[in-house]
Amino acid sequence: MQKSFSDLEYAAKKKLTRRDRFLAEIDSVTPWSKLHKLVEPFYPKVEGAGRPPIGLARMLRMYVAQQCFGLSDEGIEDAIYDSQAIRAFVGIDLGRESAPDATTLLKFRHLLEAKDLPHQIFDAINRHLAEKGLMMREGTIVDATLIAAPPSTKNKDGKRDPEMHQSKKGNDWHFGMKAHIGVDAASGLVHTVVGTAGNVSDVTQAHALLHGDETAALGDAGYQGVEKRPRKCWQGGDLACRHEALQTQGAAQKQTGPHDGKAGASEGQRARESRASVPCHQKPVPSSEDALPRLGQEYCATFYTVWLRQFSAGWPAI
Repeated sequence: MQKSFSDLEYAAKKKLTRRDRFLAEIDSVTPWSKLHKLVEPFYPKVEGAGRPPIGLARMLRMYVAQQCFGLSDEGIEDAIYDSQAIRAFVGIDLGRESAPDATTLLKFRHLLEAKDLPHQIFDAINRHLAEKGLMMREGTIVDATLIAAPPSTKNKDGKRDPEMHQSKKGNDWHFGMKAHIGVDAASGLVHTVVGTAGNVSDVTQAHALLHGDETAALGDAGYQGVEKRPRKCWQGGDLACRHEALQTQGAAQKQTGPHDGKAGASEGQRARESRASVPCHQKPVPSSEDALPRLGQEYCATFYTVWLRQFSAGWPAI
């Protein structure tokens, strides 16, 4: 596509913004052709007269950009008009065409959800990363995060979503679901996501977040006592590896003492030590390195957390 004067002017700027670099990295590592083949059989075809559907490649890129920045359907439509970086990523020249509207994107997302394609997209990306050697699979960091849902009963049914539940974190109550996440310790790439109600304990989902090839698994205090859970709770893969890989600070402290014999350790040092837990045959990864980005962070270390909101069937579309 021929570039306009505004495109050339933007490309000639002296500084690349964080958004430019972020989108460039996404564009370079995403297996667009594989995703296109995955969705194409279900995408509407041109039939008879009438306006043809927007190209699948463009809708995929718009969908990915939306998830990257955590925007609503209307928000990503406005962002395309506001941001030259996002327009270039999606491939839209406003001098020749308009951006796809929010309703078009909404229908596209509903199509993906109806065909269970977010799961398949997530798996396709993980396989692609493994083939390129970007996912080491030697260590896993497990964690969980709450995803808020509307608690109001002012709706058609007059009640809350039955799949959501309230939970307490610290002194605050939250209503919604919980995303349990397994992350490759070396690269920070998400390889497993499990969605549950908000009141489900972190430790009960630890078994589902390991792929079975780990030599070390790291978790915070929310997974304390996982080594005491019966082996029958660990499903699939190498049961011995899964059961022995994920241990927590509580088991380690029985052998080394509360602070590994270091008197007067600072509060920050003790907090770092509490997250780096239990190696099997590998030194633990410090919590300050390759940390899992928080959900909603605009410029995360890797964009593959963007499918968390819609990865599990029945999650609320944001």
